[in-house]
Amino acid sequence: MADVISPGGKLAANPIFLRDEDLRQGIELLFYAYRDFTSEPDAILAKLGLGRAHHRAIYFVGRHAGITVSELLAILKITKQSLSRVLSQLVQEGYIQQRPGKRDRRQRLLELTEKGKELERQLTRTQRERIARAYREAGAEAVAGYRKVLLGLIDETERRKILAHLDGSAKASG
Repeated sequence: MADVISPGGKLAANPIFLRDEDLRQGIELLFYAYRDFTSEPDAILAKLGLGRAHHRAIYFVGRHAGITVSELLAILKITKQSLSRVLSQLVQEGYIQQRPGKRDRRQRLLELTEKGKELERQLTRTQRERIARAYREAGAEAVAGYRKVLLGLIDETERRKILAHLDGSAKASG
């Protein structure tokens, strides 16, 4: 597939990627990839009586120790009632602990317990391995393109927040 040079002399996207069939294949590949990306963690969670909402909460609390319930709600974009059910179960079963905020005692700050950290490691390990394998097979240029595509799928209003969030996570861990 050849790149197309626009009348202004700039490299433009090849219009072949905008055909309905190509777009539909992209949608299907995303569904299949998500199915396989979540299958191993889903099996681990099912044995514990937990689901994907629990997984997402554990993941983001693990990435951002001390995250507030409000911040977690903003990331997950689920109802307060749904998050309350998920957090109640995770706290009751000893995966997450809550503590009041230092400045505002009404805030609830969330952290993984040792049990929660171990579960997060198990769930993330299979996904890290899957992504690492795909990245190695695709190469650096494809990985950069993949990141651009994923960012392009995120609502424009959220992109800056998410990029800042990711940059903050990278600085904290690196």
